[in-house]
Amino acid sequence: MTAEPAGPDRDAARVPVRRLTVLYDAECPLCAHVRDWLGRQAQLVPLDLVPAGSAEARARHPRLDHAATLDDITAVGDGGQVYRGAAAWVVVLWALREHRPLAHRLSTPAGMRLAKGAALAAARWREGRWGRDERGEAVYRRADGWTYDPSRGWSHNPPGCEGGSCAPGQGA
Repeated sequence: MTAEPAGPDRDAARVPVRRLTVLYDAECPLCAHVRDWLGRQAQLVPLDLVPAGSAEARARHPRLDHAATLDDITAVGDGGQVYRGAAAWVVVLWALREHRPLAHRLSTPAGMRLAKGAALAAARWREGRWGRDERGEAVYRRADGWTYDPSRGWSHNPPGCEGGSCAPGQGA
């Protein structure tokens, strides 16, 4: 497993992990299912399950690229380590009592290929939640009216306010 450096003042490669924050897409049914499953597992390393892009996530990790955390599972160690994608899946499994042996197998070069395949399959499933804008570009739409466009960031169009006109009491 490789961790991205958390910043110039941390040596994340040598700092032990004693707690992990797992950032997940709270709007994704698959992600919510995995969050619930993780919460039921015996943990050797405590997991804090936090919605990606939330105020809590921003407060805990202000220097993190929070838009990127919505693209791929992200786990952040208490020592500043940042794991994304397949490495995040492996480190989260490593934190679980029953799945640590599997994490060790997945951390090998051959195992990491399998972990990347699983992460890619989950990402492809999640991709179905993305829509297209008027330019044909991929955008992420949440049920509460928030939309994420990688080139323009987040925007809000509350339900019932399509085309810019809101029903009484909904105001944009």
